[in-house]
Amino acid sequence: MGVKSIFIKTFGCVQNVADSERIKAYYWNGGWTEAEDWRCCQLIVINTCVVRESAENRVYGFINEINKYKKTSGKEIKVVLTGCLVNTKSRQRITGVDQVIQTDKISLKLKPLRGAGAALVPISNGCNNHCSYCIVPKARGQERSRKMEEIMEEVCEAIRNGFKEIVLIGQNVNSYGADLDNSESLVSMGKKRVKSMFPKLLEKVAKLPIEKISFVSSNPWDFSDELIEVISRYKNINRLIHLPLQSGDDDILKRMNRGYTAKEYVELTRRITKKIDGAKFSTDIIVGFPGEDEEAFLNTAKVCEQVGFEVAYLNKYSPRRGTVSAKLYRDDVPQAEKRRRWRILDNLINKKVTGKSEHR
Repeated sequence: MGVKSIFIKTFGCVQNVADSERIKAYYWNGGWTEAEDWRCCQLIVINTCVVRESAENRVYGFINEINKYKKTSGKEIKVVLTGCLVNTKSRQRITGVDQVIQTDKISLKLKPLRGAGAALVPISNGCNNHCSYCIVPKARGQERSRKMEEIMEEVCEAIRNGFKEIVLIGQNVNSYGADLDNSESLVSMGKKRVKSMFPKLLEKVAKLPIEKISFVSSNPWDFSDELIEVISRYKNINRLIHLPLQSGDDDILKRMNRGYTAKEYVELTRRITKKIDGAKFSTDIIVGFPGEDEEAFLNTAKVCEQVGFEVAYLNKYSPRRGTVSAKLYRDDVPQAEKRRRWRILDNLINKKVTGKSEHR
């Protein structure tokens, strides 16, 4: 039959990268080898992302490019589609795909074929939070946590294989275990929650002989005092904490269904820095969300100055089909204004240019 070659194209977040490591393992176990160029293979697996429209459009563009090449070259290339896009209505727009694999069919029991750098260890999949701008709950479904024993086995194997850094990943990593047998409930930032098992898991990992442990992505309302205490006790837990803000204006946060106020967010960062020596923050922010006037934007800039983020992943709002915000709110901030606000925050946070005269 000859050599069976495969090309895996991954779009999107670190969760998709981790999924692709398991997809690769599945095909390698079946005797496939990796092709450096997709034009020189028999099979292409596309791991898709739909968090932003631009990511979705890149998937369409790549599939169109493949279909044109197959038509002009006459070459037989099978295309497999997986990832977040296959669970949404957008799947109906795609032609020229031979097979579709749902994300929940990618077995976490497969031993991943990891790349260089940190070992990515998924601890949960899906999300229950339903932020109004986010398509993830529809794309990945309800939050499902892995058994702690299974996670620890994967972490230990990564350490035995020489990895120096572990990254625990989930759409809402610090609510881990809320869907497992854990009935204790509490109220956090106005939200009724099931007590997270994440502090217990993080401590178990931190006790292992590993140089660095990170986790993404956490949410403010699940960042408990117990979690802060665990981080403070173990020096191998990363002091750069990713804590999405999204907006610093209370009205916009309410429209986003984020469940906290700007004051509560700032107070949380202060509790963290008071308890954890050397703690710093990275964040996610959306500019130009529907209803964000100049005052609302200035409130976001104010929170950024108060917290002093190390880095911010900034996004200009665009409506996503199937989300609450796309249905309820008009996209009323002009693109030019979104770009201006993006530049201001980029200068303020990422380039450390105060720019106070521009946004005061």
